[in-house]
Amino acid sequence: MLVASSSVISRSKVFSTPITSSDAIQSHVGQIVQCLLNKCSCFEVLVSLMSTPSLTVSARGATRLESGHLWVYRSDLAKVGDIPPGSLVHVQDERGRKLGSALYSSSSQIAIRLLTPAVITETQLCQLVRERLGRAVQFRQQLAGDTDSYRVVFSEADLLPGLIVDRYNDVLSMQVLTQAFDREDLRKVVAEKLAERFPGSSLLDRVDPHIRELEHLPKRESEIAFGNRASTVFCLNSVRFHFAGLAGQKTGAFLDQRENYAAAARYAQGDALDCFTYQGGFALHLARVCSKVTAVDSSRPALEVAEQNEQLNRDSHTCGEIEWIEANAFDLLKDYSSAGQQYDTIVLDPPAFAKSRKVVPTAVKGYKELNLRAFKMLRPSGVLVSCSCSFHLSEAEFLEMMRSAAADAGRRVRILEKRGAAIDHPALLNVPETAYLKCLICQVQE
Repeated sequence: MLVASSSVISRSKVFSTPITSSDAIQSHVGQIVQCLLNKCSCFEVLVSLMSTPSLTVSARGATRLESGHLWVYRSDLAKVGDIPPGSLVHVQDERGRKLGSALYSSSSQIAIRLLTPAVITETQLCQLVRERLGRAVQFRQQLAGDTDSYRVVFSEADLLPGLIVDRYNDVLSMQVLTQAFDREDLRKVVAEKLAERFPGSSLLDRVDPHIRELEHLPKRESEIAFGNRASTVFCLNSVRFHFAGLAGQKTGAFLDQRENYAAAARYAQGDALDCFTYQGGFALHLARVCSKVTAVDSSRPALEVAEQNEQLNRDSHTCGEIEWIEANAFDLLKDYSSAGQQYDTIVLDPPAFAKSRKVVPTAVKGYKELNLRAFKMLRPSGVLVSCSCSFHLSEAEFLEMMRSAAADAGRRVRILEKRGAAIDHPALLNVPETAYLKCLICQVQE
């Protein structure tokens, strides 16, 4: 293999002269031993390469990897054998051709996630993770110099599949999504590298029980991995938010919407309604430009944090107090629409309705119902900000749903902006699942 080629001892160098005496034999043996000592790490590499399990993928799986995708599903694996969960594996096609090194899951339908087209060892895996973490941090610090909160590591998009790290001012929040990154050696590598790049910060290990159940991982509690803080105050577009690191959804807040919050505020006006507000992300931005803001969520704890966030920003608001309503957004929109309630700005930022491809038709019906009622409730020249974070729902399907909703509402609508996730959430061109967030800002025309 390529890695081993540099470790081969030069035969012509070691045996460049005939061996004619015991002294010469001893000398040559000494040369060989010295070469072995100098090159021992390369021999360790060879042993490690030989001990790393291999997996054979079907022609379909090989084509998927060669097209640039990183995932191979379990249905495209040959017989797996007894491979420990979270192992590094070498991937080959049915002809034995090497396709690279990947991380294996014994339980997920995404059985392997490709790390590199090279054939690497466990030792090299740890070094690769360190290097990619460093590049991810540098990339974000170049892009996000004007904010103290951003996504530091975005799983596949940073070629670290199964790892999410967010920064909230002086607190980092990590979430492990796969068996591989739950390994103690990789956890240690990640923690050490983050401590090095963010001195003085704390790191929280945020646990999603559902993810751990899917990955067949043992129960684990969220905890502080290093440092002594679990909460802080952070800023998005100069709007301040409380961060309670061991509570809330995902890794704590919706950083992917940071730039969409600012974009919505550029177009917002008059009376505004923010549905699925969570902790007030859109509502607090709209409060700086609108005359009245009503924000709706079904979670009382989320609204309590939203009210606390409002107190942090009251001096910059033009709308007076925000009206926070605990309610099901579907029911509220239905009631308000029937009552003839109208707004100048409406935001729809629901949770993912399509958790799998097979439920996309049902999800589309839900999205359409929300947007149909919103279109009907907008005043002339009113602005609708509509989002979907369902990666199973394509942008084309999302736009078609919006067209259908506008037509059924009898409204002529122009698109002001088509947006996605914030710049710190890059997408891989050949992994469409990384481009999951759709945000459409549109305006009713009369």
